[in-house]
Amino acid sequence: MELSKMTMEIFTKLEQQWLHHQNNSANDGKKTRILSIDGGGTSAIVAGAFLVHLEDQIQAKTGDSTSRIADFFDIVAGTGIGAVLATFITAADDAGRPMFSAREAVEFLAKNEPAMFKPKRKGLLRRRKGHRCSGESLEKVLKSALTRGGAKAMTLRDTCKPILVPCYDLKSAAPFVFSRAAASASGWSSLDFELWKVCRASMATPAVFEPFGVTSVDGKTACLAVDGGLVMNNPTAAAVTHVLHNKVDFPSVNGVDDLLVLSFGNGALSTGGRRSVGGNDECSTGSVIDIAVDGISETVDQMMGNAFSWNRNDYVRVQANGLGGLVSESMTIEEEVLKERGIESLTFGGKRLLNETNGERIEGFAQRLLLAATSKTSLPPSPFKSFSPLHDGR
Repeated sequence: MELSKMTMEIFTKLEQQWLHHQNNSANDGKKTRILSIDGGGTSAIVAGAFLVHLEDQIQAKTGDSTSRIADFFDIVAGTGIGAVLATFITAADDAGRPMFSAREAVEFLAKNEPAMFKPKRKGLLRRRKGHRCSGESLEKVLKSALTRGGAKAMTLRDTCKPILVPCYDLKSAAPFVFSRAAASASGWSSLDFELWKVCRASMATPAVFEPFGVTSVDGKTACLAVDGGLVMNNPTAAAVTHVLHNKVDFPSVNGVDDLLVLSFGNGALSTGGRRSVGGNDECSTGSVIDIAVDGISETVDQMMGNAFSWNRNDYVRVQANGLGGLVSESMTIEEEVLKERGIESLTFGGKRLLNETNGERIEGFAQRLLLAATSKTSLPPSPFKSFSPLHDGR
């Protein structure tokens, strides 16, 4: 009897939660949509592949080749190279439309990668990661992309959607987050920064670039920035927290039930257990940094998974994992990461391998975005039909 009573209580709570989401689904079109893009390394191949696939799906499902990712999200966050992607797809032209499509942004970065990461002293150091790259060369590329009409440098206020970009300020020894909300708020004009400087600050990776001194447009605020990936490589939690507490831009958001979140990783974890440990069982400085950066990203994913544990469809994390799938030697790297099977953090720790590929998860979320935009949604399945003690490995 006690077991039956306990089982009934569990099902009652689950049914109440399902009914709660049933009521919320009618307001799904009012959900605030967040896109987050990880930093990591000098290449945007993985995150770029995810972005291009997402925009291709949006265009295919809407039948509109002019549709852009920014049209279907309310805020975009990015760190490091992810900050550049976030800025490019939200920077607005004179008509208020995104200057770059996802494909154009990725192609621009691929074409200009040699100039963006040009070593200062060629041939002196064998390993590229040991090079100090030319900040001037990177700055030239960023300025050329984020200058309107060849003259006016664009600022945080010149984006078609709010953006959020973190860096780490060496002067205050604390994270510093650039945001359009702060730049636009009355009385806080000293927090408006030129977009190319925002990207440069978030990309100032130690041992690759020198720390970057960035000053606001009015000269009243300054910081000495290094790569935001050191403290916020996965900016999803920062974006969610920003939305939950920004009642000016997002007045209808009261909790995570009001959010749709898509988080893109930018490559398989760089650590990988014993690969981070030398022959004498000691970690190198570089390995310790890798562990810290990967640990930050994974911790944030775990936190978000817990926060959205009652409705995991509202939070989707897509990351390359090196586990493969239906891949072949003829595939490009971009095609391979889309064919990899997805992974998902479990509520009480650990991960599970999904049947869906990364590409399919993006396609499903694209459909969700369109449903949210039209306020036409389907109800989640009843827990009575899907619940078992071992369901989803939880």
